[in-house]
Amino acid sequence: MAKKKASVNVASCVACGVCRLQCPRQAISIYKGCYAIVDENLCVGCGLCAKACPASVIEVKERDVING
Repeated sequence: MAKKKASVNVASCVACGVCRLQCPRQAISIYKGCYAIVDENLCVGCGLCAKACPASVIEVKERDVING
C-alpha cells in the first residue's frame, strides 16, 4: 500500500472535477455534485490531483500507520 494519500477539504471543495480527470488510478469521484471524495484503496498518493486543483483544497498526507 502507498505511504501517502490524497485528502480533500470537503467544506471548501467546489466539485469542479479537475482532480478526478487528473487521477491516473480513478480514485476520485464527485459525491452528489457537492465535493470530491478519494477512494483510499485506489489512491497511491501521487499528488497530481492536488497540483491540478484550482481551489487548492486537496492535500497529500502520510497514511495513518496502525502498529499491531
